[in-house]
Formats: sequence, C-alpha cells, structure tokens
Amino acid sequence: MAILRCSKCGHLEELPREAAGTMQPCSRCQAPGHAHDTVYFVSKALEKLFALQVESVRLRAAGGSGGLMPRGTPAAPAEPFDLHNSAVLSTELQHGPVRDWFQRRQIRVRTNPKAVDTTGFFDEVAVAIGENFGVLKEVVDRIRFAQIKGFAQATIQLERKTPEQVELITRFCRQLFDYTFIAKCLHLNDEKPRLRLILQAAPAIRDFFNGDWLEWLVLMALLQLARERGLRYSCARNLVITLPSDETFELDVFFLIDGNRPLCVECKSGDFRQDIDRCLTLRKRLGIGRADFIVCAAGLDAKQAAGFSSTYDLVFCSERDLRAQLERSLVPAVDTPRSARTA
Repeated sequence: MAILRCSKCGHLEELPREAAGTMQPCSRCQAPGHAHDTVYFVSKALEKLFALQVESVRLRAAGGSGGLMPRGTPAAPAEPFDLHNSAVLSTELQHGPVRDWFQRRQIRVRTNPKAVDTTGFFDEVAVAIGENFGVLKEVVDRIRFAQIKGFAQATIQLERKTPEQVELITRFCRQLFDYTFIAKCLHLNDEKPRLRLILQAAPAIRDFFNGDWLEWLVLMALLQLARERGLRYSCARNLVITLPSDETFELDVFFLIDGNRPLCVECKSGDFRQDIDRCLTLRKRLGIGRADFIVCAAGLDAKQAAGFSSTYDLVFCSERDLRAQLERSLVPAVDTPRSARTA
C-alpha cells in the first residue's frame, strides 16, 4: 500500500501500491501531495519518534542532574514496545552511540541495523531453541548438517525418545513450518516413527541454523534484562570493526549501556576452542573489562564454564546459564561506581 498525508489539511489516507512515488490529490481538500510507500513512511516516522524519546529522556534527566545529558546518550524506547515484533531498534539513529564509542577509539565500524529487527520470527524460534536446547539440539544439528551437505531434507528419529521429548520435538518442528523455516514437516510411521523435514534454501534460514540462532537468543535475553532494569542502551548485532592496525573482527552482540559501558557477547554454537585466543586479543584491544566480555557456548556445562573462566581472562557460559551470567555482569552497571571496575 501507499500512504498520503496532506500537508494542507492534515488528512491521512491509504492509496493503492502503484500510487507510491507519485503526486496525488487529497480526497478531502484536493490539494496535491506526495504519496509514499507505507513501509518507508512508517520507518521514517519511527525514526523521528525514537529521536524524540531519546531527547525526552535527556531533558527529563536535566531536572535531577542540574544539566543536560550528552546527546549521544542512548535510551531504551518508551513503552509500548514489543521486544519480539518491532523495527524500532533497526535504525541508524539507535546505532549512533555505538558508532561514536568505537570512533572515539579510532576504530572503524560497520553496523547492520537489520540484524536487530525483530519483526520476523528469528527471535521467537531462537528463544524456543534456548529454552529446550538439550532436546532440540538434535533437530538443529541435523538441519544444519543437511544444509551444509546440500541435502533437501533432514530426518529426525523418534523411536528412542520419551513421549515428552517426542511432543516437544514435534511441536517445535510444527513451529518451524508455521514460520516457514522449513517447507514441510511430515510425520512418518511406516517403519520407525520419525519426522521428515523438507528444508528451505534461503540464506537467512541457513545462517540461522548455522549459529545465528544463538546470537538472537543472546540479543533477546539482553533486551529483556535491560527492560526489567530500566537501563538506557544502544544495541547492535553483526558489527564489523577495523582496528587502527587494520585487523578486522566481527562482534556478535554488542550493548552500550548509558553511553559508555560496553558489554560484548561472542556466540559459539559449535567448537569454540580455536577462537579463545581471538576473543582474548579482541577484549584487550577494545579495553573491555573481563566481566563485560562473555563467550556464550551452546551446550557447555557449568563445570566446564567455571573451569574455562578460571583458566582464561574471559567469562564463559552456556545458553542455559546465559540469563544468570548476564545478571551478574550487569550488576556493576547499576550498583558499582565506574571507578571500582577494573579491566
């Protein structure tokens, strides 16, 4: 659809899609006006709304602080804001404080605003995987393996599963079908009970099962926790940074709290041991405190996470312990003066 807002009388109306980009008469006063694509019009309106929300927070804070907050200080969008269905975070404006933080350190950065757009279903499926990864790991692994090999389908054997596991796996696969992450879900019982999944070849779906699901899980956990604590933040996913030495890194999930405190989470859905040195180097190059740099490795048990955290100057956790670790990492952002935190 297209949309027309009359600049003379303020009338707002919808027009056929083909009217977008053309001059159209207002149906109320007949004054000519420019018809916009509806998605484009709404996205621009959201950008302006978010800018007003940030400025509102900055001005309200002036009453209690005796001065104005810096213009680069981020703020979570005001309610109502559906974390699982919104494009309000996927703007250049929302990413501005993150870019400023890196640029102050002479680090070039390339953002990907679409990577935090939750209007799709990636976040919902990621949360479903994270809540029951012990059971659903086989489904994710089989889909990923089939996609890597170029197979058109994947089979999930149900014979040795408990009734509860069969129900959970079946419900999850139906969710994948409902959200078009797979093309078909067939329940077969001719020889042995099994599910046959006909796969989608879309690159975004392949990337999701290849590890992006964990990034979405971490992003949503951080957004939820930031909302509960009333934190001001800017967030980004899939950041590409280039250090002054011309070394290039990709950051999976990056939060900037109160405009100055970074929290970086690297997500590992497969073997992560070969990436430990890279994470250590990255943390030190960015000057991020140990508690603010987390390696979230899917399937890592608590004893392993504690051992790795003691061995290396990093914090390790699994998807199961992610929420608890984020709560511990965010404590200094609320309770501890900045001068008391050490790198």
